Amino acid sequence: MKENDIQLLQKVLKDAGFSMTKARQYVCELLWGKEPQSMHELAGKLNGVIDRASLYRTIGLFERLGIAQRIYIGWKYKVELSDIFSHHHHHISCISCGKIVVIKEEDELESQLQAIAERYNFEAQGHQLEIQGLCSSCRPQ
Repeated sequence: MKENDIQLLQKVLKDAGFSMTKARQYVCELLWGKEPQSMHELAGKLNGVIDRASLYRTIGLFERLGIAQRIYIGWKYKVELSDIFSHHHHHISCISCGKIVVIKEEDELESQLQAIAERYNFEAQGHQLEIQGLCSSCRPQ
């Protein structure tokens, strides 16, 4: 994370009445620039810097404040930083192995989603789109 990224995290926390802590910065660093991760994956990276309870509390706070968001794969989920801290994107996820792929070419898709919102007389404030299926490794050959 760069200094201006840390400052943005501090601002979001401060505006909501919270302060920057070692645990909050460390969890943000674990998520920074990474693909969505499960809580199990995140817990495996704690390296004694913070405890598991602090991880869960911090992720819960980040979700409430819009810093992080859940990406659901069936009844399981992974966590990633929200659009505040990363470029807006969508996912394709495998319902068998949990692999998640970021959809990168989205300009046409974004235009279509905006048109759909307008067709129903909505002013879009945000959206999430995920395609679920089987990856090439999990599909029957």
